Amino acid sequence: MTFGQKITLARKSKEWTQTELGNAIGTSRDIIGKYERDEIKPSIEVAAKMADVLDSSLDYLVRDISPELEKGTIPANLIQQFSRLEKLSPAHKDHIIAVIDAFEAKEKLHSKK
Repeated sequence: MTFGQKITLARKSKEWTQTELGNAIGTSRDIIGKYERDEIKPSIEVAAKMADVLDSSLDYLVRDISPELEKGTIPANLIQQFSRLEKLSPAHKDHIIAVIDAFEAKEKLHSKK
């Protein structure tokens, strides 16, 4: 997934227009459109602002992701959440995994009925 595709997904998940994103980072709708079409790349400072306002990580926006994620097996909003989890302490990550495990166990119990 390209940088432009990622910011388009992130912007749309916030239900923002290109103009709203542009205003949030101090640029125009036209420039946001060029970023989204991968016609131009922002400076690192602008990309960092974009990551902040889109509740994403700069790492997520600029790095390539695995082919499995590209196939769409994991929704874009979950990919963003996973990148935000990397910033948490090991103890908090363990708590989140425990919660996920609990929901999975609950689903298994309900599916047996």
